[in-house]
Amino acid sequence: MNTRLHNIINERINVIELTSKAVRKKLSSYPEGRIKVCRQGKNVYYYFISSTNETRLLKKTDQRLTSDLLQKGYYEQVIKALNNELNVLTKAERKYPELVAEDIYNQLSDDRKRFVKPIVLSDEQYRDRWLAQKYDKKPIAEAYSYNRTLKGDIVRSKSEVIIADRLYLKNIPYKYECPLIVDGKIIHPDFTILRMSDRKIVYYEHCGRMDDPEYSRDMVLRSRDYSREGIFQGDRLFYTFETSNMPLDISILDRMIEQNFR
Repeated sequence: MNTRLHNIINERINVIELTSKAVRKKLSSYPEGRIKVCRQGKNVYYYFISSTNETRLLKKTDQRLTSDLLQKGYYEQVIKALNNELNVLTKAERKYPELVAEDIYNQLSDDRKRFVKPIVLSDEQYRDRWLAQKYDKKPIAEAYSYNRTLKGDIVRSKSEVIIADRLYLKNIPYKYECPLIVDGKIIHPDFTILRMSDRKIVYYEHCGRMDDPEYSRDMVLRSRDYSREGIFQGDRLFYTFETSNMPLDISILDRMIEQNFR
């Protein structure tokens, strides 16, 4: 099975199983019976139906019972939907073909590959092609030469070294200060990232001098430029912030990488 699809299915199955377990635990605490809701004109009537199908009209003093049983009914529908989805995903995972279109090229011999252009690029091929694309980096002064990353880039701060190395070690494809046109002008995002799960390009800005008023103003203006270009924070744009006495939080960086850049 396509590894990316296999992972997506497994992640969803895990979510379903965890959610189902939590909902079933909640259900065990609710009273027996169910609610029937009837509307007549502007009036709404709630009827309690017992396990033996005995019915009675609920009063205002029965609001707690009404609320509990309606919540119970909602949870029961959730469980049913989760079970249906789980059955479909389990069958899909079991029946999905081992060989998919992306794999055909990889199974060819090197002699064949010399003359064949793949119709569908694998994740690895797509990633390598993207990384191989040349771009003009923003010039960096010689003074920054000691800020060299594991990948070999020279960056502008020690925090950016940490970020770049974190991305590299977690196998996240990135380009440092790759030019981008936003709102009619060229800017250089700190990190341009290829998110392999959906093959989208996302941007990561580390704002490392937020106690500098002029720098902070420039970052606000840049944020507006991104927005005018349709690149919004939390969608394809991500930030971390730092001041002279509040350094980059590595744990937050790691969580952001796992949740947004995979």
